[in-house]
Amino acid sequence: MQYMIESIGYGHGGRTDPTDDNWGQSRSTIELDPAKFGPDALAGLDAFSHAEIIFLFDKVTQEKIETGARHPRGRQDWPLTGIFAQRGKNRPNRLGVTVCRILTVEGTRLEVEGLDAINGTPVIDVKPVMREFLPRGDVRQPVWVSELMAQYW
Repeated sequence: MQYMIESIGYGHGGRTDPTDDNWGQSRSTIELDPAKFGPDALAGLDAFSHAEIIFLFDKVTQEKIETGARHPRGRQDWPLTGIFAQRGKNRPNRLGVTVCRILTVEGTRLEVEGLDAINGTPVIDVKPVMREFLPRGDVRQPVWVSELMAQYW
């Protein structure tokens, strides 16, 4: 089944190259589409410290999409892992989700830190981070993930 989702705006600034590491200091401005949204769409978001940004990996071509298992980052020393057990960009629906620190909210512009999307990336949605939606209980993950993420932020 197919669904149509339109972007709400675009991310600007930050980086132009989708390299794998050092995204923590990246600053981006999300600009809402002024034909669809006014400043009231972001009203109250400045009361939150973080927002989840849902975006489209629009530069990933159809032939690069992964549907099975692969070694993360091509590292043979890490286990063969299904695409839904990792967060790579070559996902079937090419959706990315990142929790970012909110820096400023002005009109239809949201400035964030730590968005791991490149300049010009279509933004699908913005949601405030609320404690009640964070994981309940301990978070568990394999050792290779900590190795992979050691330099990511």
